[in-house]
Amino acid sequence: MGFGIVPPYLLARIARLDDTRFATAAAAARNALQHDASMRAVRLTFSLDESDTLVAELSAAPDRTIAHAGGTLTLPGRVVRREGQPSTDDTAVDEAYDGLGSTFALFHESYGRNSIDDAGLPLDATVHYGELYDNAFWNGTRMVFGDGDGEIFRGFTSSLSVIGHELTHGVTQYTAGLVYRDQSGALNESVSDVFGALVEQHSRRQSVDEASWLIGEGVFTDQVEGSALRSMRSPGTAYDDDVLGKDPQPAHVDDYIDTDEDDGGVHLNSGIPNRAFYLAAAALGGNAWERAGQIWYDTITGPQLTARADFAAFARATVAAATARYGARSPEVRAVESGWAGVGVGHA
Repeated sequence: MGFGIVPPYLLARIARLDDTRFATAAAAARNALQHDASMRAVRLTFSLDESDTLVAELSAAPDRTIAHAGGTLTLPGRVVRREGQPSTDDTAVDEAYDGLGSTFALFHESYGRNSIDDAGLPLDATVHYGELYDNAFWNGTRMVFGDGDGEIFRGFTSSLSVIGHELTHGVTQYTAGLVYRDQSGALNESVSDVFGALVEQHSRRQSVDEASWLIGEGVFTDQVEGSALRSMRSPGTAYDDDVLGKDPQPAHVDDYIDTDEDDGGVHLNSGIPNRAFYLAAAALGGNAWERAGQIWYDTITGPQLTARADFAAFARATVAAATARYGARSPEVRAVESGWAGVGVGHA
């Protein structure tokens, strides 16, 4: 299944534009919507060898391969850079290579995880996918990046949080397996936002206070009044534009959006658990990937979480994870509890 960083409701709005300034963007959005709808019908599959064992190369370092699709929709494309090879004259290739490495580094250095599957899975990516393709996604085996339409979206390799977000869908695929629908789907999206933000913060060595907490910062062109696709600190404030409208994400469960679109609002309602994580991390201070990130990682890899968990179940699982690691009366438990209380989600 494809998990695109740009939500379908935003692409749909762009596709309906009747403004000559954004004619290319409107056509590109229509193409992206059609492409992404077909991708959502594809089920995740794993590469198996003859003994039905997951194929993975054990390694304590990333094993990256970047391919060039040449503007086609054919995967994987032509390999243009492998692990350990020098940088190229193609910015997208090098940004993808570096982003895969930064994501590997967060999970390995902070949580002892050996790649996406914790068994040294090679990290593969394809850049220059499609013609003016307005999205980036994890397809179950590799990262895929479009170049954007040039009017509303830039190339998607430019944002480290986008790369970390999409690769984390792979981590969730191998751990909690949160079903991509309704609240469990919003949690799936939120977990990707959490670790996408942490990949960026870890790479830049930014504290909670220094970080932007923006997802997709830099993917908009200068023609858009907006800083990013989403804000974890303040959901609903990432953009406010005459063309795109206002960021519709809710920040509190009282404003939960009940819809059949967007797989039950997975990109919308993810703002609620996103805000809960930010509040917990802010209460703890320091580097968010250390304690808050550890608790969320323990949650998605632990035994308590089910694939169809709703917000309350996930909140209970994070409190249990914090308690198991830090103790029932610890500041970490209090921070997690206050984070969920701040968005109106109970955990009793």
